[in-house]
Amino acid sequence: MDTRTNSPSTDTTERLRMYIGGAWVDGTSGQSLDSLNPYTQKVWATVPDASEADVASAVAAAREAFDNGPWRQTTPQQRAALMRKLGDLIARDAERMARIESMDNGKLLREMLGQWKYLPEWMYYFAGQATQSQGEVLPSDRPNFMAFTRKEPIGVVAAITPWNSPCLLMMFKLAPGLAAGCTFVVKPSEHTPVSTLRFAELVEEAGFPPGVFNVVTGGADAGRWLVSSPDIDKISFTGSDGVGKAIARAGAENFTRVSLELGGKSPQVVFEDCDIEAAVNGVISGVYAATGQTCMAGSRLIVHGSIHDEVVKRLVARVSTIKLGDPLDMASEMGPAATGQQFQKILSMVKSAEAEGATLAYGGRQAPQGGFFVQPTVLTQVHNQMNIARDEVFGPVLAVIPFDTEEEAVKIANDTRYGLAAGVWTQNVQRAHRVAGQLRAGSVWINAYRVTAPFAPFGGFGHSGIGRENGHEGMNEFLETKTVWVELSGNLRDPFKLG
Repeated sequence: MDTRTNSPSTDTTERLRMYIGGAWVDGTSGQSLDSLNPYTQKVWATVPDASEADVASAVAAAREAFDNGPWRQTTPQQRAALMRKLGDLIARDAERMARIESMDNGKLLREMLGQWKYLPEWMYYFAGQATQSQGEVLPSDRPNFMAFTRKEPIGVVAAITPWNSPCLLMMFKLAPGLAAGCTFVVKPSEHTPVSTLRFAELVEEAGFPPGVFNVVTGGADAGRWLVSSPDIDKISFTGSDGVGKAIARAGAENFTRVSLELGGKSPQVVFEDCDIEAAVNGVISGVYAATGQTCMAGSRLIVHGSIHDEVVKRLVARVSTIKLGDPLDMASEMGPAATGQQFQKILSMVKSAEAEGATLAYGGRQAPQGGFFVQPTVLTQVHNQMNIARDEVFGPVLAVIPFDTEEEAVKIANDTRYGLAAGVWTQNVQRAHRVAGQLRAGSVWINAYRVTAPFAPFGGFGHSGIGRENGHEGMNEFLETKTVWVELSGNLRDPFKLG
């Protein structure tokens, strides 16, 4: 749906501006984008639709802040102090920000509250990392030389974030990048721009210098202009593998560093010796929480044949009681799809799965609530060559695939172009570690699912992306390594014999 408009908004609609170079600015195009509340399907906010000149202005502000501004002169300790202050402000406003994001993307307030209350930990953790990043003295075999390395910020970062968890996934990039000393231009999804702009208010209040953090709002054109800029040193993108390919190609034109956190078709492998109740609860959390609109959704249930029927029976019994409703109602257990386009995609993929021979055990249609609500869905009689088992739905749809042996389970789990996440459910500790080691996935949970933290690297294999976010590895994505050679003798005489 094209949400561009030049018409005036209703009096109840919030009108926001972009944040560029420490100032709140209107777009130069004169056009705006409407943000729809997925639950009410009404426009609740408008933002500028950035022009190419607006994007260039944001990049220039970030470039100036990195090359010549006070940010360049900050010590790691000073950056850490600003980050801790920002973390405190996030904690202070967690409930307000959670409500904003819930209205923007339709996620449950109960989930967003937990997310926002934990979000400060990213700032606190990487504030510590800012003061720990260090090079090393190298063991030189040249007696008249000392060699050492320095870790330096990569530069100006273009961060492009999706609509499902805008600020959490921005934080995966922003916290390590700020700790490293980088500056940012953030482009949130055109469907969910509001929370990122409100976050910019907290950055301003924390006292970050102008140009360190910039937000431009717009659609695909704004994204293309941003990633094609020669003044961008790194692109960090979260989204689909299709768009990720285009961004990788754009980065290659200017030899821009690129990290990509993309999709998944993640397996949950349930063995016959598992705690069935715990496994069923974990599977439900892994695919129906967030309405399945999460990159790590455990959307393939690979279950041992001996407990297949019992697991499906328990799943359907619990799924049929999931309460769909207003995301702001703390009693709701599942909200709507975030957009009309996503709503139609989910239903279309379910119908295609049925046409391929899958059996609808539950759901699969628009929910009685109407609007963008999709019934939580369980599909059985699925095999791994069906599209529903190979392509990301990004919705509350579970594909159930039986297996007989451990080797078969691992083979099915790894038979995917993705490799973001996986779950293993078993009470056999040897099997748990054995299978976790064989699964081709960036994150594997044993008897749990869908847990993240700032200290734990996150990313995937194959089409699930390039690079890692969070942890030491995430910090390194925003650093360059420089080698420095120091001649010690002070007696260099022969220019053709430097060693």
